[in-house]
Amino acid sequence: MKPIIVVCIALLFFSCGNEPTHDFTLKGHVKGLKKGTVYLQRQNDSLMETIDSLAINGAPNFELHAGLSEPEILFLILDKNDTDAGTVVFFADKGITEINSTLKNFNYDAKIKGSKQQETLEEYLLMMSKFSDKNLDLIQESLEASKANDTTVSFEDNYNKLIKRKYLYTINFAVNHPDSEVSPYLAISEIPNTSVKFLEEIYNALSDKIKASKYGIMLKEMIDLRKAE
Repeated sequence: MKPIIVVCIALLFFSCGNEPTHDFTLKGHVKGLKKGTVYLQRQNDSLMETIDSLAINGAPNFELHAGLSEPEILFLILDKNDTDAGTVVFFADKGITEINSTLKNFNYDAKIKGSKQQETLEEYLLMMSKFSDKNLDLIQESLEASKANDTTVSFEDNYNKLIKRKYLYTINFAVNHPDSEVSPYLAISEIPNTSVKFLEEIYNALSDKIKASKYGIMLKEMIDLRKAE
């Protein structure tokens, strides 16, 4: 009898040891979704790597899982089995992130609740939306000036000023959030072509922990590459 018990215990430990480990859970709800596939992906160099996926058949709720060694940007992809696929980009950290959206406007209706990095990113994106609105205003002003043959309005000059303000805001935002992985991520994703001087200003402001993070290391590599050119 004892040998049987020992074997059962051994099998139990073996099965537990072979269960996939994950420390990140994405809980999703897409209103109106009945059929399709959701993918959780990360960018690995220039390629997209699928971490987890789930076929949806009737239920709009789903869970996806991943192992995270540190906070990073992940992508929730919705394939509706047609030519129209949607993507929600978010900053993930260990624990649970919730994403609620709609089938009709998957990209734009997404509400994300999760990491503190996501909260910081959304603070930045809120200001970027204001810059986008201003850009639309400039386009409208330019069209109206063109119809009226008003040559005093220079769309190009105003647009360049707007871009400069956007870059300066991004630099200041990154410098003012030295303890967040969002800062080096914004440097490499939003303003990679800005002057090396400003990239170094961002990097030097980072805490040691963030300098050693995935995006901190990528920022340092980008600065070194720019200097070598």
